[in-house]
Amino acid sequence: MYAIVEIAGQQFKVENGKKIFVHRLEAEEGKELEFDKVLLIEDEGKITVGEPTVKGAVVGARVLDDKIRGEKVIVFKKKRKKGYRVKNGHRQNFTEIEIISINGVNAPKSNYVKKDKPEVVAAEETAKPKKAAKKAVAEEAPVKKTAKKVAEKKPAEKKPAAKKAAKSKE
Repeated sequence: MYAIVEIAGQQFKVENGKKIFVHRLEAEEGKELEFDKVLLIEDEGKITVGEPTVKGAVVGARVLDDKIRGEKVIVFKKKRKKGYRVKNGHRQNFTEIEIISINGVNAPKSNYVKKDKPEVVAAEETAKPKKAAKKAVAEEAPVKKTAKKVAEKKPAEKKPAAKKAAKSKE
């Protein structure tokens, strides 16, 4: 099942569970949105085309991230022989959304978890068994520690200054 929906002035082909980037929406992360400008719905081979929209059709979405920026685009203007040059850069702001339902048909649950959290939890869980394993190895076989000998630095010997040869005038 898929649908073509208009979001923020652009048309997108969406499916249940699909993640898309749309122009910046006024919504916080985790908020659920509904889009009612559905232009077409396909359901198991049956296509419904709207005139201009399908009546009663709604696409539900969840905001995953609202602080994404696109690649930088360079805008350069120049007029020959006039000395006119203008260079500007632009980065578009985007919002990442996940489609959770089309016309009331829900998507399967997503496994979306914010990127920072799993790494921290995984690091804490894996750190504890390693410490226990190191203690067990240390108890089984004591390790002899050898002290490193540090060589004492000797002060450099001073060399006598070279005598300047006296030039005789002839």
